[in-house]
Amino acid sequence: MIFTTHWFLLFAVIAVTVFWLLPRADWRQWWLGAACAVFHAHFAGPAGVLPIIGLMIVTFFAGRTRSPGWCAAGIAVCVAALAFYKYMLFFIGAAVAPWNAEMAATLANGTRAIMPGAPPLAVSFFTFEFVHYLYEVRRGREPIRSPLKFLLFSIFFPSLVAGPIKRYTQFLPSLKAAVAARASAEDFAEGLRRVGIGFFKKVVVADNLTLYIEAMQPQFGASGLLDRWLLLGCIALRILFDFSGYSDIAIGCARLLGIRLPENFNWPYAARNLQDFWQRWHISLSSWIRDYVYIPLGGNRHGPVWRVLNGLAAFALCGLWHGPAWHFVVWGLWHGAGLAVCASYTRVPVVGKGLARVFNQEPLAGWALTQLYAGLGWLVFFYPVSDALRMAGQLFGR
Repeated sequence: MIFTTHWFLLFAVIAVTVFWLLPRADWRQWWLGAACAVFHAHFAGPAGVLPIIGLMIVTFFAGRTRSPGWCAAGIAVCVAALAFYKYMLFFIGAAVAPWNAEMAATLANGTRAIMPGAPPLAVSFFTFEFVHYLYEVRRGREPIRSPLKFLLFSIFFPSLVAGPIKRYTQFLPSLKAAVAARASAEDFAEGLRRVGIGFFKKVVVADNLTLYIEAMQPQFGASGLLDRWLLLGCIALRILFDFSGYSDIAIGCARLLGIRLPENFNWPYAARNLQDFWQRWHISLSSWIRDYVYIPLGGNRHGPVWRVLNGLAAFALCGLWHGPAWHFVVWGLWHGAGLAVCASYTRVPVVGKGLARVFNQEPLAGWALTQLYAGLGWLVFFYPVSDALRMAGQLFGR
């Protein structure tokens, strides 16, 4: 984890201290831009920085034109870059290998020869923020005209690695206010509190849960039924504390600079239905999927069949965003199907209305069903589909 390295801790102390010691807003902006560039270069390396610089240049100038055509072209370039760097080998394996193994091997070797050893750092976050920016400019919003401000929006170091996914219309006013303000005791206190909470979640809770999961998972089938359910609970808690810990540290670091980032988690395991869950879980991603995939596909505007199909497509993409593997796609489809049922089950005669009465009268029943559904989903998120199905069966004594 980048945030727990000694380098980052020293870097953050220097970046925040110098930022507030500088007396002028323009100096603070330049210092923050330089600090973000150093952070990105240090952790991404030349092979990871150069592709992002290219995407930044394309996105900035496409936005400056305010042309719908150029903005659409910029979106296409960003999506194509993400597809190449993160998913090309997956696509070759999925689409070519079943038909021609020799051709697939040739394409895979050629791809590996021209791409870096790993995808550029945070390329998924970059792509989603750039697509958001160009989509909004294409709809008529004012573009970012300052290269420095666009640089800060692009590689703002607290949110660069693991989000939250920013919206430029929210980020720039917060940045403008921060560079012109005096250091605030309230911002410092809240920033340190969030950073402390984030480190506790990540280092104390999530990392220790990881040790337990890694020790117990090989023995899953031989364990007792209670131990299997305990492991599932640990898996669910581990991803929550790990990811929300990252988000807390990012939000806290930004707050130390006087900048507000969007909240990313809001007690998701308190949700009473799956729709509520996705309004609380990874909020910046779920809202991005809604605004830039589900609604542009048609949302719920063309009847129930298309609403379901659009939701499945959106959540399949949501799953694939997490990594180039089929089990992520299946996880997305699992949640897309669950949301479709959640939105429409009350229309089913007798049974649907009866369930609705039960959930209204006994909120605990809706909560338990939601957590069970989300928890079973984590199996297919973390494990190959065949292993996840086997483990799910073993949870019910099979």
